[in-house]
Amino acid sequence: MMNTETNNVTTKSPPVSAATMLPAAPADAPLPAARRDLAPLLLVPALILLMLPAVGSFPTWVTLTVAGLAMGMMIFIMASGLTLVFGLMDVLNFGHGAFVSVGAYAATMVLIPMRGWLEADALLLNLGVLGLAIAVAMLSTALLGWAFERIVIAPVYGQHLKQILITMGGMIVAEQSINVIWGAEQIPLPLPASLRGAVLLGDAAVEKYRLVAVVIGLVVFAGMFLVLNRSKIGLLIRAGVENREMVEAMGYRIRRLFVAVFAAGSALAGLGGVLWGLYKETLNAAMGGEMMVMIFIVVIIGGLGSVGGCFIGALLMALVANYAGFLLPKFALVSNIALMIAILLWRPAGLYSNLRR
Repeated sequence: MMNTETNNVTTKSPPVSAATMLPAAPADAPLPAARRDLAPLLLVPALILLMLPAVGSFPTWVTLTVAGLAMGMMIFIMASGLTLVFGLMDVLNFGHGAFVSVGAYAATMVLIPMRGWLEADALLLNLGVLGLAIAVAMLSTALLGWAFERIVIAPVYGQHLKQILITMGGMIVAEQSINVIWGAEQIPLPLPASLRGAVLLGDAAVEKYRLVAVVIGLVVFAGMFLVLNRSKIGLLIRAGVENREMVEAMGYRIRRLFVAVFAAGSALAGLGGVLWGLYKETLNAAMGGEMMVMIFIVVIIGGLGSVGGCFIGALLMALVANYAGFLLPKFALVSNIALMIAILLWRPAGLYSNLRR
């Protein structure tokens, strides 16, 4: 009797939901695209358009805008090296300004002996000399950056307080070394003959050198974006940041790659120093240290470790400073700090932040 009742009991299977009936996604299906944050990208064009009625004169607005873009590009080139090193290597390099100064002074080893070629009214000849000077400056600062990382930075990895102290000391030593090698007097650095003066865009006068600076800045930004996001080296760098041990287990020397990143960041600072020196048309040993405040403001606005955020932040800061200098000269003195406060109130981590620590 017991066996009969047991046999008559039917086992109920669990209810099948609609989700369990859906076919499984294939293994090679692409991952869903990450949602793009477009709001920071609109800040620069929005600011430029809003300033047109405020300035009132279209030619003046064009001149101010191009000048701001050129200044922003030069600041971006100097700041991109610092945000690259900090974002990828977690190194607080307060001596970054030393590479700016050394790059500018290294360029004088080409520009001063070849001054006669710079005075010739020949665009290709002028650009050739300028290109050679930039190559010497970037090579010099890359080698200096490699030595700086090996001797100064390597013993204090992961120790931010010691990094701040020792890199600031390194910048002081570098400034004094510049005074010993090149002298304490300011060095005039005139522009090449073909880059002096201005071109007319309608009724607006735009300096030729500022247009060159905009082009160089765009080329640098495009190159960094492609290397970091569209190349195997960039993939290894980003993977090494996320999981260094795993990348090394696959046979890659991530340590050497990070040293190369530091040297590249130093070379970019040298390039920025050459452009800034020509922009000011004079050099002094403290020029890099004077730029550090602006560089750090740009890095903070853009978001720690973000090259794209650094690019937008540099353009915003330069444009705000230019427009404020024309409309409200007294406010221009604090426009950088005011912009940083406004951005951080909106986004406490900056416009974009790649920091995951």
